[in-house]
Amino acid sequence: MSEDHILLERPQVAAGVQVIRFNRPDKKNAITDAMYRSMIEALKAADTDEDIRAIVFLGTPGCFSAGNDMADFLGFAMSGGKGRLAAADFLHTLVSVEKPIVSGVDGLAIGIGTTLNLHCDLTVASSRSLFKTPFVDLALVPEAASSLLVPRIAGHQRAFALLAAGEGFSAEQAMAAGLIWKVVPEADVEAETLKIAANLASKPPQALKIARNLVRGDVDAIRARIDEEIVHFAAQLQSSEARAAFEAFMRR
Repeated sequence: MSEDHILLERPQVAAGVQVIRFNRPDKKNAITDAMYRSMIEALKAADTDEDIRAIVFLGTPGCFSAGNDMADFLGFAMSGGKGRLAAADFLHTLVSVEKPIVSGVDGLAIGIGTTLNLHCDLTVASSRSLFKTPFVDLALVPEAASSLLVPRIAGHQRAFALLAAGEGFSAEQAMAAGLIWKVVPEADVEAETLKIAANLASKPPQALKIARNLVRGDVDAIRARIDEEIVHFAAQLQSSEARAAFEAFMRR
């Protein structure tokens, strides 16, 4: 899938678990439109497969994801905003999934590499992980309903530090803010993530579904905020300040 940049795995040690793995380590698992489309297909298939009871996102050693591929952003900006951002469709699909989602983060979690975890029910991170959303530094705005969810979870000041000031959060800071569930040594991230997912997969599925829905609350507000953010995001992508920021980034 996506030239194997997205790997789908069914680990023997975790019955009933579907793993979706970022596998583009040479680009720090930066996510392309094709990768988003592959993940959309994988999420929809997993959500309708009765043999799958939990979904897991994993990256590669030292990197969960460096966020959206900047070349795709620059291409969208240069096209005059023609077409639809695949990231938006991915986020709506992610929010619509009815099965529990667990993520295991080791190392870099940048941009959507951070905000994706807001839609996971449990996140395990290594002590060397870094959560950072440099949206404003790229002349962009928060996405994935992070402008709604992070203040709700962590309060205004932490949300502003992460989403507007672009401050990086260590794994310990992210856990203290309620953005992730557990911090473990880097060697244990994958095993612990799969253990948690397998435990969820073993529970009565209907009861777990109802409990999850009650805990999540109204997802319509999340969907609405995703759309609101995307309008601003797409407009900013076409701005002169964003183009200058992207070109500077690409020259690094």
